Amino acid sequence: MERYRIVDKKDRRKLAKLLAGEGQVLAPLLGLIETAELGLNELIDVIGRAGIEALLELSAGEVAGPKQKGKRRDDRAVRWYGHQDGMVQLPERKVRVEKPRLRRKGKGKDAEVPIPVYETMQSDGSVAERILSIVLAGVSTRRYAEVLPAMAESVGMSKSSVSRETVEACEATLRAVCERRFDEVPLLVIYVDGVQRGGHHVIVAVGVDEKGYKHLLGLREGATENAAVVTALLEDLVEREVRADRHYLFVIDGSKALRTAIRKVYGETMPVQRCRPHKERNVRDHLHKERQAQVTSAMKAAWKLPADEGVRKLQDLARWLEREHPSAAESLREGLEEMFTVNRMNLSPALRRCLGSTNVIESSLSGTSQKAANVRRWRDGAMVTRWVAAGLVETEKHFRKVMGYRDLWQLQAHLRELDVKQGLVRERKVG
Repeated sequence: MERYRIVDKKDRRKLAKLLAGEGQVLAPLLGLIETAELGLNELIDVIGRAGIEALLELSAGEVAGPKQKGKRRDDRAVRWYGHQDGMVQLPERKVRVEKPRLRRKGKGKDAEVPIPVYETMQSDGSVAERILSIVLAGVSTRRYAEVLPAMAESVGMSKSSVSRETVEACEATLRAVCERRFDEVPLLVIYVDGVQRGGHHVIVAVGVDEKGYKHLLGLREGATENAAVVTALLEDLVEREVRADRHYLFVIDGSKALRTAIRKVYGETMPVQRCRPHKERNVRDHLHKERQAQVTSAMKAAWKLPADEGVRKLQDLARWLEREHPSAAESLREGLEEMFTVNRMNLSPALRRCLGSTNVIESSLSGTSQKAANVRRWRDGAMVTRWVAAGLVETEKHFRKVMGYRDLWQLQAHLRELDVKQGLVRERKVG
């Protein structure tokens, strides 16, 4: 067999013809490709682009028969009709190839005859998903040529095409998240918090089951201060079997609208723990710099006390602040009883620390910031929602159990007791 060194398109065509002539070497690969048992990446690693073109020649030969020199025969149902430019799609790029052209006798598109291997190669729809994963890994769409090997040379794909495929994949991810059901997930905790990108807000809900595993429950464009949006998110969770006839522990920021929505959708008896770091930040924002460390330290100490004692200590602190910082005192008093919900449940210190803040969901949201680090302009809220959804799904792959998960049985017992009491109340009302 003659040895070849590929230097240009003409030489590549020679190798393709040579390989096609050695059909006994490539025939096993032909069957594997047509049945989708051999991936295109593996094929390229073995024989390269020239090998693909050789397989196209062999596949065309199975349809139209071998080429014959001399006068064209009109008795064949399918005839060879030269070559034309084609394209095969890989997970990371598209590759130009020169494919045979087959035609039946007649005119129009109906006369064109497809080549089986070429049809199989074009049916791989994973490119959008692959592009999305690369962009989420921190690659700007304006640098795609550095990441998708030889894409510009291979097919001349534009930046807008990469962005368009990214949008389609993000929308598919968002739909999948919004359609998740939780019939079989024994949730105990529901964290709700918001994220802001480019002036647009997205509300996110993350649940924790009885074994400590985290689950992305849903998200909705809008701020936690928007009562209608928050209510819509919670009502959607109920429709997807985060049932309203049982108790969970809700961990939220200081939003009054969010608290009102929980009461409206899940009832008056639902236990709610307000985020302590949120409260500390809110109070600090109303203080002079020299007072901030002292007040924060006092608040952190109060969180560790039994509920009634902790409330009294912070009420004393609010009275002291009222003299010079009335707005800080007002902020401290707001929702004070719900700052100690986990203390009243007599949970373990590790579990109280985990359930005393929305850090679980905030750490997940911080992952979305890294994924979208190269986005320079947020066009609208829909774009922000798509990216947050895609980033959360990617981050979800690395979710770990929550801190203190071994003690979740304590919370479970407390919530079951509330379920029993609520059931008794309902029975009395019915009776």
